[in-house]
Parts: sequence; C-alpha cells; structure tokens
Amino acid sequence: MEEKSSEQKPIKAAYAVLGSGGIGLAIAHELGTRDKNIILVDIDAAKVETLKEQNLIAFQGDVGETDVFGKLDFKYLRSIFIVSSDIQANKKALNYIKNIAPDVHVVARAHDSQQKEEMETAGADLVVLPSKLPHKSIALAIVQYIEKIMSVKLAIDLKKNISSVGDGKFAVIVHNNPDPDAISSAMGLREIAASVGVKAEIHYRGNIGHHENKAFVNLLDIEMDKSMDFKVSDYKKIAMIECSAPGVNNMLPPDTKVSIVIDHHQADIDEVKAEYVDIRPNIGATATIMTKYLQDLEIPIKIELATALLYGIKVDTDDFRRNTDSADLIAAAYLTPLANHDILSRIETPSRSVEEIDVLGEAIKNREIKGSYLLSNVGPINDRDTLAQAADYLLTLEGITTTVVFGLGEDHIYISGRSSDARVNIGKVMQDAFGADKGGGHAMLAGAQIPLGVLGGTKDKQTLMKLAEEVVVKRLLSVIGIQKETR
Repeated sequence: MEEKSSEQKPIKAAYAVLGSGGIGLAIAHELGTRDKNIILVDIDAAKVETLKEQNLIAFQGDVGETDVFGKLDFKYLRSIFIVSSDIQANKKALNYIKNIAPDVHVVARAHDSQQKEEMETAGADLVVLPSKLPHKSIALAIVQYIEKIMSVKLAIDLKKNISSVGDGKFAVIVHNNPDPDAISSAMGLREIAASVGVKAEIHYRGNIGHHENKAFVNLLDIEMDKSMDFKVSDYKKIAMIECSAPGVNNMLPPDTKVSIVIDHHQADIDEVKAEYVDIRPNIGATATIMTKYLQDLEIPIKIELATALLYGIKVDTDDFRRNTDSADLIAAAYLTPLANHDILSRIETPSRSVEEIDVLGEAIKNREIKGSYLLSNVGPINDRDTLAQAADYLLTLEGITTTVVFGLGEDHIYISGRSSDARVNIGKVMQDAFGADKGGGHAMLAGAQIPLGVLGGTKDKQTLMKLAEEVVVKRLLSVIGIQKETR
C-alpha cells in the first residue's frame, strides 16, 4: 500500500493548510467560502478522516517531515498556511518551503515574539501569534492579508511583463464579436501598458453586435481595430483577454505564442500556455480583475474607462444576478462614483432591432420543451447576439429552468444557453456536447459555435438547418440525459 501511495501524482491545490486545529480549520473554511482550491494536512489520522467527512480534501502527514511536501504540486501552490501546534515542525516546514519554492506566500504560527522574529527572518510573509480573538476572525484577517499581497504581486508581475515590450508592438486580442466585458478589459490593459510607456493595440474579428454593444462602443468612442490582415510576427508580445486558447473563438492562429492570458471563464490551466496567466472562474467578469489591477498599481481610472468597466461588470453578471462574486460588487462600488451615469443610461436603453424581434419570435414559435428544458431553432441569423437575448427571455417562461437557442450563421451554427437550475451547469453541458474547443461558459450561461466546414457553401438553408437541428438537439439531450423522440 505504501508503494502505491508514493507513485501517486502530487496533489494540485492553490492553498495548503498544514495543521487542522482551530485556526487551521477556520482558515480552510474561510478559503472555502471564496471557492479556493484547498488541501489540509494533519498528523492525526482521526482528524483527517473527520475533515474528509466534512467534504474537505486532506491527508495525514507530519508537517515537520519533508516527505509531506512530495505530495503537493508546488507549481500550483499560491499560499501555504503553517499553523500546526508544533512550532518546531512549523519552523522546519517554513525553511524547507522557502528553500524549494521561495515565491510561495507563507503564513506561519508562532508562540512568542522571539519565534515570530525567527520565522520572519526565515522568510515567512506573515507570522501569527496566539490571540483571544475568535478563530474565525483571525482566519478572516489572515486570508484578507494574503489575498492583498498576492493581488499586488500579480499586478506588479503583469506590469513588468508588459514593460518588457519597450519600443516594440503590443497586441491585445479579444474574442470574436466582443462584448462589453472583453472590450472594457482590453481598454484597462491598454491603460496599464500606457503607464509604462507601451502602446497597446486592441484587435478583434467579427462584429460588434447587439444594440447595447454598438451604443457602448460609439458613446465611449472606443478605439479598436477590426483586423483582417493581422500578422503575429509584427508584435513583440500578444495578450489574450476574455479567451485563453489561440484559435478558439479568436483571430489568432492555433499555434500562436501568447505572452499574457487574462480571463474569468473556466479553463484547463494545464492547457493554457503563456508567460503570465490569470484565470479566475469564480469572478463574474474580467472587468473586475482589470479594475483590481488598476487599483493595486495605483493607476487613476478615467471617466470613460470607469464607465466601460462598470458596464462590462454589469452585463456579464446580469446586474449582479448571475455568477457574482463579492469582488464584482467591490469593483462596481469603486467604479460607480467615477463613471458617467448619463452615458450608462443611454447605453442601456437603445432601440431594438428588427432582427432581434424576429429572432425572438422564431424562438418562441419553434420552441421544443422537454420537462423544464426548452430548445429552439431560430433558423438563419446575422447577429449571433440575438440568440443570447432570446435565451434570456425564454428563461422567464413559467416552468422553464434551462434554455438553449441556436441559429445558422454564414459558416457556423451558433448556440446560446441559459440555466437557473442549480443542478445544471450549462457551461459543462456545452463542453460535453460539442467539445471544449467549441463550447463552454459558466454554470448559468454558456455558448458554442460549430463550424459548418464543407457544408458552409450549401444554398439550401432549410435542409441545412434540419441537419443542424438533428446534431445539436441529439447531442444536447444525450448529455442532459433525455432520450430524443423519434418522429
């Protein structure tokens, strides 16, 4: 059994808590409320079993022995909390960690001021002494402190990466048919680049659809390049915003070397290749991440940028009703007094297009209901954003908790999904049905695009849509677990 254990792959966790006493357990619970990936280690086997019964990931080990750390993957670790009651073991753990992973943030526990000084000298970022405060309060203060340190470090690392561009060219790539979150985040990154004397160019492919999005770009006079002849070789560095894989819903060739990736969508971190990667799927909008960068770097946020970032957050969180983290609310509160609310009001109340109304009508007319699921084929479309609007509207129908609306573009089938059912992760449904390179998103909203390939030139759109419907509906119902009726 011991030999089998030693062959197991190191555990991937962002945070490790060594010692599961009162403080250690409180820290684990505090991190858990923030959707952090945590591993606990304790010398007491009975305690470890109790932790597992509480749905926590834990294993038995002596924190003073180096073999414990062989079970942890230091490539993924951001912070380690050494809070066992054995101070000598804590010291040994601290010395070992700082020797093999000096950049990992460490919080350590000591019993007195002399031990505190020794641990600080050994490299601990924060040393905790006994306190009469409740463990929950201590844990909250510790987690907030370490998050602040890490946030500032991330921002400084990003700034250094961009500053290395020097007099070269820097491209900021957003996903095809970009939305306000992607656009405003790209604007924020351009502002960071400007603070170090680097000129950034924002590039995109596709169209700025949706009347609100057009009003957003026009009213804020946002400068972007709809690039048709973009050459990767012209740029010293390339950043990807709101997307994480070259060639997947963006203009870059699949083998493009990317320097920076910033996104809030779920992604397989092992597959994301870049010098600097910041992906936070617990956050509701990339604009929230960008706002925090600007705050941590103490870069003043101008009215136009504040308005854009605030609108980006509002749109991607559906006015804080969807996939919203406390960080989104904090960022919005910071941006609100800086933004132009007259422009925001004008962006949010544009006139509706004829196609938007037509697509909604088709979605209602062609709806197919399976229990609480609604699927609808709207036929040929010009503006893919109309699918999202229809999916949002149909979700308000009585008894419906999940909607999927799809239509036929020039060379893709576009799909938009929404769900209010806590048991359904619509982003995972899209990935499982169509592949991670074609579909994905969040638990409550997602989308997919399926290339038509050689069928793209078919002039008989009605036949093509029937074929598309067979594929889309069959795959979705199969993943959901509903048998499609044969006609």
